[in-house]
Amino acid sequence: MGLRQTWWEHHKGRDDLAGEHETGDAGQAILALLFAAVWVLDTFFLQYTTVLNDLVPLWVRVPLGCVVLVVAGYLARTGLAIVFAEKREVPGVIREGVFSRVRHPIYLSEILLYSGCLVLSLSLAAAGVLLAAIAFLHYISRHEEQLLLARFGEDYERYMREVPMWIPRVRKR
Repeated sequence: MGLRQTWWEHHKGRDDLAGEHETGDAGQAILALLFAAVWVLDTFFLQYTTVLNDLVPLWVRVPLGCVVLVVAGYLARTGLAIVFAEKREVPGVIREGVFSRVRHPIYLSEILLYSGCLVLSLSLAAAGVLLAAIAFLHYISRHEEQLLLARFGEDYERYMREVPMWIPRVRKR
């Protein structure tokens, strides 16, 4: 049984989840493949837009890029575990863990994944794909927030006021 089938079998019929944008998964997959292809080709083969690598030494880029990648992995792992670990008997707004700091930690992890790779090799071509990915993720996030508002009303409005969409606050309100 493949990973996709396992995930689908485990999560089908989850009425405790609010839903996603209909093109969200496909768009994310296309952008991930595009980013990977552009980043790998420009970083390791073509090197057309990696001129900034001469200005920022590798000993600065590697530790910084690794920190960003670790944060991305943490947000993805904990966010996905919170959402999909168990079915909630009473559906509601998730406010625990990373969801208490940002409203879209899983999408933020995707942005940080691309950013971490970008820090490792400062490919301007890959930066263009990153900007497209940020725009797309923001678009589908706004759509999904409308679904959440329709489902949870005032509770989700309050959550939107209390928790930032993308950039965590240094101190909680």
